[in-house]
Amino acid sequence: MKNFRKILLVATICLFITLSFAGNVRIKDFAKFRGARDNQLFGIGLVVGLNGTGDSGTLNSTLLANMMKNFGITVNPNDLKTRNAALVMVTADIPPFYKPGMRLDIEIASINDAKSLRNGILLQTPLYGADGNIYAVAQGPVSVGGEDAKGSVNLQKRFTVVGYIPNGAIIEREIPMSIVDGNSVTILLNRPDFTTAARTATAINSVFKTNIAKAIDAASIKVNVPSVFLDDVISFLALLEEIEVPIDVAAQVVINERTGTVVFGGDVKIADFTIAYGNFVIVIANGQIGDKQATIGNLITALKSVGATPQDIIAIVQELHKAGVIFAQLKVM
Repeated sequence: MKNFRKILLVATICLFITLSFAGNVRIKDFAKFRGARDNQLFGIGLVVGLNGTGDSGTLNSTLLANMMKNFGITVNPNDLKTRNAALVMVTADIPPFYKPGMRLDIEIASINDAKSLRNGILLQTPLYGADGNIYAVAQGPVSVGGEDAKGSVNLQKRFTVVGYIPNGAIIEREIPMSIVDGNSVTILLNRPDFTTAARTATAINSVFKTNIAKAIDAASIKVNVPSVFLDDVISFLALLEEIEVPIDVAAQVVINERTGTVVFGGDVKIADFTIAYGNFVIVIANGQIGDKQATIGNLITALKSVGATPQDIIAIVQELHKAGVIFAQLKVM
């Protein structure tokens, strides 16, 4: 009987999601569950096989000598002076729920004075978490991106002391994670916002036809797991992820003066004003630009239609923000 109730509830919820929230954003696309987080790993390793472009000095030689001891070979570090090896820092991010045997991409960066890691091979390197435990082991051929840009402006310059190994680390230990806390889960918004948090709780309660969700603050929504899903929390989480919510976007304008671009998000409105700039005279009266609503988008369209350059538009937007007639955050890059 309990399984029948759960099947009926799941079918009803899926139908409600499909019919009622088309065009909005799924919870899984703007939020995550508390406890399901990435973790950073790091380690210090040795890249070998470099054609004289490795480290100078004896630091890498000492590490090589210590590695040889593991094979029963005793070598004086002074006898291993070579520029064919380089000391490197190895980093990786391990996503939540990754299991032993799965692979991670890793990044490598020279620590000492190596000139290039090109064509090198990273020797087996343990990767540690913040708790000091080993969670993965990295090894493999180093890839150095880009091209040797000589006399061409169309090629990305090669950074030869930073490398990358796709699938270069094997996970040896799973990082323990817990999502459910006292028969409840907490949804964390990627961008904290009171309006979106409240709308998310309302959408969840509407779908499940009961008050199981409550916004705690601008970043988190606590959701009680219905009794019918206590033995199958994963199905409940999957249903939560698919619920769609009307996202509220804060009004903001981002200006990049180097590239001459203006990006605006949300419904950025403008108060009435008159401005004279160069050959342009712009007047907004009664909340209208001509026959259109007074918004940043319509203002930029109007300015472009009369021949304003990107630099003109950026200067005008900055002056309007200083005057307090743009109702949005302004970010200059």
